[in-house]
Amino acid sequence: MIALFAWLISFFVLIALLVLVVYQLMCLADLEFDYINPYDSTVRINQVVLPEYVIQGGLFLLFLLTGHWIMALLCAPYLYFNVKMYMENKHFVDVTEIFNLLNWEKKKRLIKLGYLLFILFLSLFWMIWTTLEDDEENW
Repeated sequence: MIALFAWLISFFVLIALLVLVVYQLMCLADLEFDYINPYDSTVRINQVVLPEYVIQGGLFLLFLLTGHWIMALLCAPYLYFNVKMYMENKHFVDVTEIFNLLNWEKKKRLIKLGYLLFILFLSLFWMIWTTLEDDEENW
């Protein structure tokens, strides 16, 4: 039953990460279509970058501490990318360079979105598998 709770927590954490990445993509799309000015867009994106990194690190630790080694290994490249961006001080979007890097920023977030969706589907699979396993033990 504890494993099921770990999968449920990871599911909701993944949904939170997806919401943050989609929010960043929406801000970039609004900027691209000139619905919002560059300053407001970068401020909105930069406000959610660090929470995204912290939540993703927490998800990695959750998988690591609960013994879900495969999922932890699958989360490791995303965590490595985030740590690398943070260490190189490239994690924030610069208001003066936003138009030059708009396509790169969108591609980066679309790759993150696809990666998170993949992890979400694997997490759902393992959550269903764990539920069925617990159900078989109760019979």
